[in-house]
Amino acid sequence: MKRRRPEPIGVILAGGLGRRIGGAKAVVKLAGRPLITYPLAAVAVLAKPDTTLPSLPGATVWIERAEPRHPLVGVVEALGLAEGRAVVICAADLPFVTASLIRALATSNPGRAPAMVAASAGAMHPLLGCYQPAAASLLGPIAAGERRPMREIVGAIEPRLLEVQDPEALFNVNAPDDLLRAAAMLDARRLSRT
Repeated sequence: MKRRRPEPIGVILAGGLGRRIGGAKAVVKLAGRPLITYPLAAVAVLAKPDTTLPSLPGATVWIERAEPRHPLVGVVEALGLAEGRAVVICAADLPFVTASLIRALATSNPGRAPAMVAASAGAMHPLLGCYQPAAASLLGPIAAGERRPMREIVGAIEPRLLEVQDPEALFNVNAPDDLLRAAAMLDARRLSRT
């Protein structure tokens, strides 16, 4: 009898400093809502002890260690807290991630790869992916003091890529100009529905 893999846990990484956007990225407003509420279809938020978060009724909030500050630490900590389950990682600054994209990442078969990571035109987006428990042993030893970009680190473990047809789904908000662009994109979407 084939054992069914346990369901993955969705995790939003919210421990970044938000330097380029002026701090507290999770609470920055996009169309009147905190940025973090857009990808909150996931079931857990992982943040540093000093991260400012908006009220998140019903959401599970995990606190990761304060240092070092690198997204890799969040991925490794989430895998440790997931108790042997896969985790779907979604950065807090991805307002256009859809439930269907999260579902596709969570349910796609990674084969022997330690992760299934979203990509657009072949460019990997390592902060939106489903990381298998095996990824913890590959990524954990390099998490402390790491400074390399996430694309380089995650690329080295050879994840399987899930090509995303809508590049807006991977649009992330890092700076005030990005926030303005995201607001314009939301407005355009609202207009197209009417």
